[in-house]
Order: sequence, then structure tokens, then C-alpha cells
Amino acid sequence: MAWISLLLAGMFEVVGVLGMNRIKRDNNAMAYLLFITGLILSFGFLSYALRSLPMGTAYGIWTGIGTVGATLVGMFFFAESKDWRRILFIAMVLGASVGLKLLS
Repeated sequence: MAWISLLLAGMFEVVGVLGMNRIKRDNNAMAYLLFITGLILSFGFLSYALRSLPMGTAYGIWTGIGTVGATLVGMFFFAESKDWRRILFIAMVLGASVGLKLLS
């Protein structure tokens, strides 16, 4: 259950980042609600996951999911660069997260 909670924490971190992006573009109450809700749920699920997972592993994977997720959302929904070097470094972040999972 802790790993599922950690996965949800990473996904809601991406929701929070989307809210942050909407605040920059729209600056309305809905954008703030998306930002705050995403971060509250993200930290809530991360806190639950930390009850049974080592802190360094959980934090590394949480930030990895958030980094990869936010970058992919930027590429596919906000027309950010899809340069092969960018994708290579995202793959490296993903590989490091998988490595942390395998070693825990």
C-alpha cells in the first residue's frame, strides 16, 4: 500500500505543478484551488508512504515521479521542447527511480 501511496503522491505533485502553471497563465481561483489541492494530496500521500518506506528512497522516487510527470505534461500539453537530450535525461531520472525501488 505504501508504494501505491507514493505513486499517488507523485501524480498529485504533477497536479500541483499544473495548478502552478495555470496560476501563471490565468491567475484565477480555480488555478489556486488546483495548486493547493494537488500539493495537499501529494504531501498527504507522501506522509502515509513514509510510515513504512525509507525516507531517502521515498523522497527520491516522489521527486522523480514529479519531475518526469511534469516534464511529460509540458511536452504533450504545453508544446515544450521534445529534444532527444531532454528525453535522455528524463529517462535517466526514471532509471534512477527504478534503481532506488530495486535496492529498497
